[in-house]
Amino acid sequence: MTQPGTTHAQPGTFDLAIVGAGPVGAALALMLAQRAPALRIALIDARRPPLLQYDADPRALALSHGSRLSLERLGAWPSGPRETTPIQHIHVSQRRHFGRVVIDHREHGVPALGYVVRYGTVMRALDARLDVLPTETFSHLRQTRATAHRQDNDAVTLTLEQDAGTTTLRAALAINAEGGLFSTQQQKPRTRDYRQSALVAFVTCDRPLPSWAWERFTAEGPLALLPLENGYSLVWCCPPALAEQRLQLPDDAFLTALNDAFGTRMGRFTSVSGRAVFPLGLNALPHLVDGRIAAIGNAAQTLHPVAGQGLNLGLRDAFALTEAICRTSPPDVSPAALSRFARQRAIDRQLTIGLTDLLPRLFSNDATPLATLRGLALAGLELVPPLKTAFARQMMFGQRR
Repeated sequence: MTQPGTTHAQPGTFDLAIVGAGPVGAALALMLAQRAPALRIALIDARRPPLLQYDADPRALALSHGSRLSLERLGAWPSGPRETTPIQHIHVSQRRHFGRVVIDHREHGVPALGYVVRYGTVMRALDARLDVLPTETFSHLRQTRATAHRQDNDAVTLTLEQDAGTTTLRAALAINAEGGLFSTQQQKPRTRDYRQSALVAFVTCDRPLPSWAWERFTAEGPLALLPLENGYSLVWCCPPALAEQRLQLPDDAFLTALNDAFGTRMGRFTSVSGRAVFPLGLNALPHLVDGRIAAIGNAAQTLHPVAGQGLNLGLRDAFALTEAICRTSPPDVSPAALSRFARQRAIDRQLTIGLTDLLPRLFSNDATPLATLRGLALAGLELVPPLKTAFARQMMFGQRR
């Protein structure tokens, strides 16, 4: 029996099956459909209500300038009033120690270094584009989970679980884009528990600086404030017990603690809402490809949120995979295409994973000698324009070969 809203291309047989319909999986489906309209694509979407109630999702995303360009090409960039908030200046510093760097969009010739967008807003835009793909070649299998896979020389067979029962699907290539949170994932070969949690919230202050984002390193962990609508999206990393304690504080006590940690650059914090806590860790595959199966996004690497690179790296995965498949005519849906994709992604993954793994550990030690060295590094980044440019371009575009 077909699920409500489910559409089918050629039943049971596809060129690609994409497991996971979050931002990365949805973007990959749209990229492939745009570049190679004849490809038969199945998108396996496990989401159920209330996950489809976009306005109820409290998460905020930091999307780089490069990610905006990719989503715009798909017609999936949110364009409504106040749906995106630009980041034009980024201020990086360490609490109670010298050293800071300021990155300005004008130095790099872009309208903004990045944008802050609510998760639900991004998904609404992506889902709207998925809904108009031709059903002759695109099948959106809603409320469906892939529970097992088996591959042979010619294809991958997926076992699918729906309310109506279990079925199978066969595809030349299978792409795992089903990421999830660090705390719910199976452990991958490269893993690290940072013994930190991210406390997220929406806060306002009495002297906001429009379009400024702040990354402040403290002895407990990074504290980020990202401009969002009329306030800021807060990501406050600290030991789990402290995060839970701060989660339970009355609003006034919480704002006092935040003022003490961040300082008075934007006056006093005046309100807080939507507090939630998420465990943090690194969980990454050493290899993206196994035969006819590839992993992208959080299925390939879950990162610490420092520098906001997780989703941006995942979208670059999707772009590179599309390029590897669609570089020939007809598109290449063989293991060779996946091998090209893995080679192309190696440097960008290594740099981004290495950077987001190093920063929270390096900056969470408050010893004076190390703090002095960190201060010198930040000052050097500020004073040597080529270094700052290279860092900014990595954050905006990653490394492409």
